[in-house]
Amino acid sequence: MPKMVKKSDLPSKICMACEKPFTWRKKWAKDWDNVLYCSDRCRRSR
Repeated sequence: MPKMVKKSDLPSKICMACEKPFTWRKKWAKDWDNVLYCSDRCRRSR
């Protein structure tokens, strides 16, 4: 069984649109360095 990572141990960033912190998600695993926005809504409102 794979080792589980606590949510508090995941990397986080600040959203460029709403300036709130957001944490790493599995769907962003390949592209984490290029993720700037916490959601599609923030990405559209830039």
